[in-house]
Amino acid sequence: MSSRIPRIGLSACLMHPDFERDLFKGKRLLYAEESMVHWVLESGCMPVLLPTWQAAHRFGAEEIVKHVDGLLLQGGADVAPESYGSTARRPAWAGDIHRDAYETELIVAALRQDRPILGVCRGLQILNVAFGGTLFQDVSEEVPGSLVHRNPVLYDQNRHAIRLEEGSGLQALYPGSREVTVNSVHHQAVRDAAQGFQIEATSTADGVIEAMRLVDPRAAERLTRQQTNVLPYVVGVQWHPEFQSPEDHDLLDRGPLLDSFIAAVQKRMGIESA
Repeated sequence: MSSRIPRIGLSACLMHPDFERDLFKGKRLLYAEESMVHWVLESGCMPVLLPTWQAAHRFGAEEIVKHVDGLLLQGGADVAPESYGSTARRPAWAGDIHRDAYETELIVAALRQDRPILGVCRGLQILNVAFGGTLFQDVSEEVPGSLVHRNPVLYDQNRHAIRLEEGSGLQALYPGSREVTVNSVHHQAVRDAAQGFQIEATSTADGVIEAMRLVDPRAAERLTRQQTNVLPYVVGVQWHPEFQSPEDHDLLDRGPLLDSFIAAVQKRMGIESA
């Protein structure tokens, strides 16, 4: 068993070139939201911000992922509708196709190298799209009778109930729990779940998908074009566990979710170093 501290690769949020910006004028910035970094540090792991790359560089997705033990997909900008075969219904919903391509390559590389993957908010959405699923561009417009999933004033204090699916891997992390409360900071959501995924939680009020898990290794084989003998750990949640305080007992405990991901990372490290 390896005694090395696990390194968790964080997909970068991107701030694209802006010539009206005084600082870093015309430059693309890669960054991580601080709460996410601290959440990983609290688990005893080392967060590593994963770079973008160009064709001329020595390192691409495969080499970059080789140097981390798990992949954590951050929240952030919308997924571009073009990434799932659609077009933006409004200019504001155009999304970030540059980040979509970057994260999809990281996902494929992580699967090929058996790195566990956890997606948060946008992270769930890009996982679904990478595996062939689709999204609602805006829940309030496309889901009849939907509740408010994003409130710009309340932001991460906006919250609602979700239902954990009976017998799911997520419910197993919270024994005895069926209906729980989470924060909600999104306006896009999974429409058609990708083949090979199990829906593990839905919004109680409107049925919007809130969590998914890969349950069929053949879906990973189709994406990577590589045979696998194990079921990869691939989980996505729509809420932001990293935003909540550990002392906020009104919300679903953020600990078991991260612990499960880190346990999968440590298990893989043990197998690799045996």
